[in-house]
Amino acid sequence: MSENKILQADASYTFRSYFELPNDTDEILAELGYSFALARLDLPRTNREIDRLPELRQQLEETLPYVSLNSEAAKREILIAPVLARVAVTCRLMLRIEYPLKVSDQLQGTLDYLMRAKHSLVVVEAKRDDLTRGFTQLAAEMIALSMLDDAPEILYGAVTMGHIWVFGHLAPQTRLITRDMSAYQLPDDLEELVGILVGILE
Repeated sequence: MSENKILQADASYTFRSYFELPNDTDEILAELGYSFALARLDLPRTNREIDRLPELRQQLEETLPYVSLNSEAAKREILIAPVLARVAVTCRLMLRIEYPLKVSDQLQGTLDYLMRAKHSLVVVEAKRDDLTRGFTQLAAEMIALSMLDDAPEILYGAVTMGHIWVFGHLAPQTRLITRDMSAYQLPDDLEELVGILVGILE
């Protein structure tokens, strides 16, 4: 473990800065006062039927062969936004896109997607590639959200390249951030993915 500080006390960092750091996730989170674990998360799942999932699956399967997904913007528009919009409608919650957040000079920037219920929230970070560094950025975003005065008890996040989704969980009491060992793929795992997102928020 290097004794050199990764984060400089007098420097300013955006959430994107954490994606660009070359250091490992656990080292960066340690400097933010959190520990990191890779484990199988027992994610909430809703039991209710979710309307229009067959149509959403059909839309994805029909669209994918005809769209170039070489950019983050394309993945967000074609794969990510339609899924989160369905979750928002199902849960009757606001889907906030490009949501600005600043809690300190070290934790500030824009969240790609945020959905918040009374006792829980989900933040989603979209990436063109590199889920590992993307998770580090997601973890910084979850830490920032946990520092809000009205922070909910349950904080989950997901980092996604559109076709692959990986969940994370922040435990405020133990200051532990866990990255799920499992990943969910679109369109194959659509029902399971939406069921988890609704389960967290309901």
